[in-house]
Amino acid sequence: HMQTRNVAEHLKLMTDISEVSALLTESPDLQGFLDRAVGLVADHLVADVCSIYLYDEETQMLSLAATRGLGPAAVGHMQLKLGEGLVGNALKELRPICVANASHNPHYRFFPDSGEESFDAFLAVPIQRGIEKVGVLVAQRDEKHLFSNTEILAMRALTAQLATAIETTRVMLQISQPSLPSDSELVDELGRELFVQGRSASPGYALAKSVIFARHPVERILNQNRELGAGAGSAEDLNTAIERTSLQLEHFQLGLGDKLPEVASLIFESHIMMLKDRSFTGQMFDKIESGAPASRAIAEVAGFYVATFEGSTHDYMREKARDVEDLALRLLSNLSDSDDDQAPDWRGRVVIVRELLPSDILRITLEDVAGIVLASGGLTSHVTILVRSLNIPMVIVEDLRLLSVPDGEMVLLDADIGNVYINPPETVLETFGGREQARETVAAQASRMVDQTLLEDGGRVTLLANINLLSELDLALKLKAEGVGLYRTEFPFLIRQALPSEDEQFAVYARLLDRMQNQDVTIRTLDAGGDKVLAYFDDAGEPNPALGLRSTRLTLRYRDIFDQQIRAILRAGMNSDTLRIMFPMICSLDEFIEARDCVLVCVSELESELGIEIKRPKIGMMVELPAVVEIIDDFAREADFFSIGTNDFIQYMLAVDRTNARVADYYCSHHPAVLRGLKRVADAAIRHNIDCAVCGEMAHDVRYIPFFLGIGIRRLSVDPHYLPEVQQCVMSWSSVAASAYADEWLTKSRISEIDALLAASLTKSK
Repeated sequence: HMQTRNVAEHLKLMTDISEVSALLTESPDLQGFLDRAVGLVADHLVADVCSIYLYDEETQMLSLAATRGLGPAAVGHMQLKLGEGLVGNALKELRPICVANASHNPHYRFFPDSGEESFDAFLAVPIQRGIEKVGVLVAQRDEKHLFSNTEILAMRALTAQLATAIETTRVMLQISQPSLPSDSELVDELGRELFVQGRSASPGYALAKSVIFARHPVERILNQNRELGAGAGSAEDLNTAIERTSLQLEHFQLGLGDKLPEVASLIFESHIMMLKDRSFTGQMFDKIESGAPASRAIAEVAGFYVATFEGSTHDYMREKARDVEDLALRLLSNLSDSDDDQAPDWRGRVVIVRELLPSDILRITLEDVAGIVLASGGLTSHVTILVRSLNIPMVIVEDLRLLSVPDGEMVLLDADIGNVYINPPETVLETFGGREQARETVAAQASRMVDQTLLEDGGRVTLLANINLLSELDLALKLKAEGVGLYRTEFPFLIRQALPSEDEQFAVYARLLDRMQNQDVTIRTLDAGGDKVLAYFDDAGEPNPALGLRSTRLTLRYRDIFDQQIRAILRAGMNSDTLRIMFPMICSLDEFIEARDCVLVCVSELESELGIEIKRPKIGMMVELPAVVEIIDDFAREADFFSIGTNDFIQYMLAVDRTNARVADYYCSHHPAVLRGLKRVADAAIRHNIDCAVCGEMAHDVRYIPFFLGIGIRRLSVDPHYLPEVQQCVMSWSSVAASAYADEWLTKSRISEIDALLAASLTKSK
């Protein structure tokens, strides 16, 4: 008899599993846990069969580890290769497989003695932790009772908790079995020299000794529980842990204030909110009243929330699961009187880490880390932005072997290419030394940068900096940037679970303008949407986000967000002669005028509120859409300046997703339509005597800089580290030579013809 199961009951299932997980701290018995887990799932889903298969990475085989409903003799004997059968396919493809008639499916693998032939309604959900494949959770019923979407979602959420629990027991078994090979022996098996190819997340080079920060939350929880002892963990202890954790978080915010002002009050905000949330810490106290020790209460409540969030289809919700895990570990650590958080010394080392959580950014920021190797393969976009802005070389790999490298091994990190060498041979070190010398040459060129960038025949070109975080201003100023051509305001919006307030934004913009003093500062209004999803907007389900509600469309739809940002910018620059406000992804003249009118209304309102006159900033727009090119003279009559965002300009002109590797060959910066469109924009700006800058990736590409100079562009805005190369290129051209160069390109109608011109220009010296 089937019963209707609602969402609340499925969440109760996760709570039940979390309670089972807590039992593992008392008895490291993997089989006992698995047997009880399949029983709970089978009872809850009213499933005739529930099974757990565990995966062995070395043999690439799945083995039936526990079952309710199949013959007991099948445990340990039913084995499948990765990709074999419905179970093997679920793990290989890392997706749930739900079918109505399993025995008729071409992927079905029948085991004669299993007794499963009458259970045709089949659901297999992979169990994984990061890139690590753990196993598969399977539920089966008779063919009349199919599994619903709600049950699939509940099972997906449940597998996250199962992964943690299974990992727990494996760690405990390793601790109790000293015969397992040590880290050094594991590396010996791999060879003392190890090369792993990954992908660059933040460019640069590093040659330093290794230190492993293989965050293993389960192991840390177990160790902490052992230290606390059976008699500890009262409600008073939990109160103390909460107070200590709150003070730590406040201290971390202060520590980040100088280097990361955009996020100093934001990065730990979700942690602080959870500490005050009755539905989080309150549940812990409830469990203590019911007789559980504080450590178990923390583990159970945190486990429930982690499972719930990790089961979400939204990236930002899964990120919240990481916040919960991070906070739970800190609470558990603070249950003891020790100030030791078991953190290794990262200073001057290449850190090899399984994953990076928000609190890890603190240690990266405050310590002089040589580089980072992320061994789990995944990284959130805002952590990437942070690491790049802090100029820390980082490579992402999908190879957990690196977590077995002993501390103190020599690591060469080539984060420009994405290569990691453990104990590199002399030949590699020599190559690395040559590259380092080349980098020193670039540094020497940077020290020789001149204050003004002039063409050979005297024309001036203004070089500006693109800035993501205020921490990048030091490099921009050192390299004599003449202002900020693009300040991206998204990061404080992306990293948190709620909107930054007007005052929080004001503090950032005021610091920006103060640092740049009398130089131009162009602040782009919020450019969210598309691939930059805000946690507090559930718009991730748009069928085509790149063409959806994003950028200025989004802010004009939600005027309170727009007005708060504009007011914060105006307050910060009320006495500035160099403030410029720029709107992204403008599509129509009506849209630009509406956005500009919003600024003017905010100016008027602030003047009334403050009783002073506010200087009207220059108001401009990003040129990114083909629609703008067709009426560019109309825009030039209304806007104070243009800034061409070449990345999106090319993407939308050619209908090519620049992030899609399958169509990468079609993303062509020198497509004749792109070049002619750029020329039309530059011509309109010249005719109407307004500034026109280029701030996309083409602006720092020495292949295209002469073209921009030739069509009359005299403002280039680039990431700060490109400034020396760009200045050197500009100063090697005259306006006459650049004009001839651009004119020749503009006569060509085929990409191949321009390819030939590019090849010829690279083979001859200017």
